[in-house]
Amino acid sequence: MSALPAGLEEAVAWHDTECAGYSVDLPLWRELASEHPGPLLDIGCGSGRVALELAALGHEVTGVDSDPALVHALASRARERGLHVRAETADARSFDLGRRFALAIAPMQVVQLLGGERGRAQMLDTVRRHLDPSGVLAAALADPFEGIPAEDALPPLPDTLELSGWVFSSTPVAVRPERDATAIYRVRQAAGPDGSLIETAATVRLDTLSPETLEREAETAGYKALGRRRVPESDGYVGSTVVILEVR
Repeated sequence: MSALPAGLEEAVAWHDTECAGYSVDLPLWRELASEHPGPLLDIGCGSGRVALELAALGHEVTGVDSDPALVHALASRARERGLHVRAETADARSFDLGRRFALAIAPMQVVQLLGGERGRAQMLDTVRRHLDPSGVLAAALADPFEGIPAEDALPPLPDTLELSGWVFSSTPVAVRPERDATAIYRVRQAAGPDGSLIETAATVRLDTLSPETLEREAETAGYKALGRRRVPESDGYVGSTVVILEVR
C-alpha cells in the first residue's frame, strides 16, 4: 500500500471526491444570500464548495470547519481566485469569531453530524450568538431512506475524481438504519499513475432528524421557524429540506 504523493492532502482529496461535485443546492444558497444581505457564515465549509461560489458573487463570506486541512484548502483556493473569504478552523458547536452575521448556512446535512440533540443545542446557541437581531440560520436536512422502505434502499453510484494523475473513487457499499442515526459505509480507493492502489473504509453517521424536530429544538434555543425550502433529488444524491430559522 502506497502513500499519496506530497501536495495531495488526503482529507481534502476525499472531501472533494465525495462532496465538491454537488451543485444542486447552490441556487438556493445564492437565493438566500440575496434575500439576507450582509456578512454570511458558512458552517462546515469544507474546502469551499459553497463559500467560494457566494464570494465570487460579491458576498462577504466567513467559513468555519473543524478540519484544518479543509480550511487551509479553502483559504488557498480563495487566494488563487482573488476572492476574500475568511476561513477559520472551529467546531460548529463552540466557535467564537467575535462578529455577527446576517445569515448562517449549514449545507449538506452538517447539523446531522453533531452527535445528537445535545450537540445541536450547542450549535444552535453558538450560531444565535453570532447572528444579527433577526438574523437567519438555514440548515439542510436529509433522510437517505426518504420515500422508500429502508430494506429497498440501494447505495448510489461511486463518486470519482482525478487529481495529479491519481484517480479517487469512493463507493457507498451500504446504507443502514441504526438507533437515532443512519450509517453510510464507503470503500475508498486511490489509484496511482504507477498502478499502486490505496484502499480504505469510511463510515459517516447522520443523526436522524426531521424538520419538525429541528424547528422545535430551535424554538427552545431562541429562534422562530420561517418556513422550509426544498433541494431536489439528483443523480447520486438524495434531496434535502432546508429549515429556515430566525433569531427572535
